[in-house]
Amino acid sequence: MSIHKLSLCDLQKKFTAGEVTAVEIVRAYSLRISQVEQKVKAYVTRTTESALARAAALDEKLKTWRHTKPMMGMPLAIKDNICTSGVPTTCSSRMLKEFVPPYDATVAAKLQDQEYLLLGKTNLDEFAMGSSTENSAFGPSRNPWDLQCVPGGSSGGSAAAVAADECVAALGSDTGGSIRQPAAFCGVVGMKPTYGRVSRYGLVAFASSLDQIGPITKTVADAAYLLGAIAGHDPMDSTSADLPVPDYMKALRKRDLKKLKVGVPVEFFGEGLDPEVEQAVRAAIDELKNLGADIKEIQLPRTDAAVAVYYVIATAEASSNLARFDGVKFGLRAKETKDLLDLYMKTRQEGFGPEVKRRIMLGTYALSSGYYEAYYGKAQAVQTLIRQDFSEAFKEVDLIVTPVTPTPAFKLGAKAEDPLQMYLSDIFTISVNLAGLPAIALPCGFSKTRLPIGLQIIGRAFEEETMLRAAHAYEQSTQWHERKPVVR
Repeated sequence: MSIHKLSLCDLQKKFTAGEVTAVEIVRAYSLRISQVEQKVKAYVTRTTESALARAAALDEKLKTWRHTKPMMGMPLAIKDNICTSGVPTTCSSRMLKEFVPPYDATVAAKLQDQEYLLLGKTNLDEFAMGSSTENSAFGPSRNPWDLQCVPGGSSGGSAAAVAADECVAALGSDTGGSIRQPAAFCGVVGMKPTYGRVSRYGLVAFASSLDQIGPITKTVADAAYLLGAIAGHDPMDSTSADLPVPDYMKALRKRDLKKLKVGVPVEFFGEGLDPEVEQAVRAAIDELKNLGADIKEIQLPRTDAAVAVYYVIATAEASSNLARFDGVKFGLRAKETKDLLDLYMKTRQEGFGPEVKRRIMLGTYALSSGYYEAYYGKAQAVQTLIRQDFSEAFKEVDLIVTPVTPTPAFKLGAKAEDPLQMYLSDIFTISVNLAGLPAIALPCGFSKTRLPIGLQIIGRAFEEETMLRAAHAYEQSTQWHERKPVVR
């Protein structure tokens, strides 16, 4: 099998056994990127030349040193809102087009310590605000299964790169579904860890109380492996949980799901759900039952409020976080300005795209005098109720299973003129972020037009092992993950 088609775990085994060198790995992926990237457009910045130099140095080092580091020699891509020292981090925005961070995000530093190989930074919706990767200042990425369709967002570039075999795995960020939704659209595995499980230090903030970094991979085992490499407490992130990191790979060894109680929320199977998606997810639930799981219908009654709550809280936090982009310290600086206020206004006018401006205005309004309690205060109150819904549900079940998206991937431009319809693309993923829970998306079928359909498994806070175990058992009992797109 070609190197670029291997899973992360299989490639790591071959590299550790000395069956393949780091240089051979980078050359294989460099060739693959040159073959398909012009069509998929997953990357904003490519670093294959520097990766090749690092690979050569690594191979030389390994002649006299036994390697044991988990991600050593592994060719990864990183979403371009995660800081990488010496490599541009643009957030796919004109505002940061020339920005090169002087430091690594904690996740990037952890991977550097393990001597991984960075192939490049992937495209995203500007500042991670979007569900299609069409809001990028550098143009949209495309879905490898159908180049006329979106790859999802905001981590669309990372998902497309993994699906098209342009990297062995990638990192994304998930604020309201931005790892899971593109993973579902592109037929790969995407995992949002529990809020606080992975450090956010060095992630360019969108909504600080909701953002979380996570893996996008070819298999569930790969997601477990990569999560283990980046998870853990970080004193640089005040929201990082000071808890031990379990052995996620060990959790995958038990294949049956006996005594596991799985909840199916009735609110996720109503109006607006594509019949093909429902059929695939229902079939996946039947398979979980065949594996020994006890399936139970549950209720999450505030689900219908999640989108409204999210678009108050997330935009309010975005308004606050993006205030730092003022043309003074770093990033774009407008020219020919009259005074400081003019500098602020022109810099933001030139630097931000339409969707980012829309969300900043929504958030600023929600936080403004006289409206704070009416909007932001009430949104936080309902967020507490949504968390309570999940807490009550998890008293009865161990996991919750839902669709990832209402529909398969849609055509480029299909929802560009209707922000509300675009926002509703994340209707099944948003509540997980509001509750701070872990969730994983994995393939569970295909539409008649041969587009992937995703299954979402939600776990209790900091119980990723149970979620990964169920996802792995389902994956191994089906063949959906073995189907790959042919990029033409």
